[in-house]
Amino acid sequence: MNFSYRGIWPVAPTPFHPDGTLDLEGMKRVLDCIIDQGADGICILANFSEQFLISDSEREVLTRLSIEHIAGRVPVIVTISHYATQIAVERAQFSKDLGANIVMMMPPYHGALLKGNAQQTFEQFQAVGEVGIPIMIQDAPLSGVDLPVSLLIKMAREIEMLKLFKIECPMAANKLRALITEGGDMIEGPFDGEEAITLLADLDAGAMGSMTSGMIVDQIKPVIDLYHAGDIDGATAAYGRVAMVINHENRQCGWRSCKAAMVDGGVIKSEFCRHPIEPLHTDIRTRLLSLLRPLDPIVLNWGK
Repeated sequence: MNFSYRGIWPVAPTPFHPDGTLDLEGMKRVLDCIIDQGADGICILANFSEQFLISDSEREVLTRLSIEHIAGRVPVIVTISHYATQIAVERAQFSKDLGANIVMMMPPYHGALLKGNAQQTFEQFQAVGEVGIPIMIQDAPLSGVDLPVSLLIKMAREIEMLKLFKIECPMAANKLRALITEGGDMIEGPFDGEEAITLLADLDAGAMGSMTSGMIVDQIKPVIDLYHAGDIDGATAAYGRVAMVINHENRQCGWRSCKAAMVDGGVIKSEFCRHPIEPLHTDIRTRLLSLLRPLDPIVLNWGK
């Protein structure tokens, strides 16, 4: 498959039945809906897929189903983060063998206190790189691991398969700018994240794409396309139309927003999240949908 490291690569939510079991037919519909929204790639098993609430055996089922169902329509990015390097390598190999195009991983951490240092982080990514599949590093506050630009440059220089950098830490634009300036051609895929809440600043810094949720891909994609076509004013206006709902998603809802929208649009039947995740408060959900409806996004009409 020929594709470029740019565009919008949303994270697919993981749908469950109301009893908490995987909704595999719903998963297929989620993937189809995201592709129909114009996604340039799809990421599975990420934080917004509730990866921490999914068993190892379920991961294998979801990875196989997603890659087979997408069937080459867009690139597939499989999240493989784990504190244990051996398990991260095994997940990378499993994903590659099934036909995944990219794996994404955070630095090694477990809970609040077990965090890999710079050398351990380098060694884990180096080991995964030996599998021979492109890697996206996820620089997210959730891990609590510091990834200074100097370390990212060293990893980009010495780990051939580390090609993509999803930067969603505080002051992401400054870090992206420094990374691109210092890393040059080694930084093949600089990406924005965190639901695109800092998208314009990150595009100004040189981001080539964004990893959003799967909720309003069709609404955010024009921002990126217009920006890279040189229409900065058009991109700014397009972002202004979606900024409020992105803020509400990022600050109030998290991954539950995409599920709520997909239930409302008939994509999936249940927005169930596994305990201890609480359901969206009725007021928060109502506000989400009131912000979405004027945009008339594909997600609210796809299954009706």
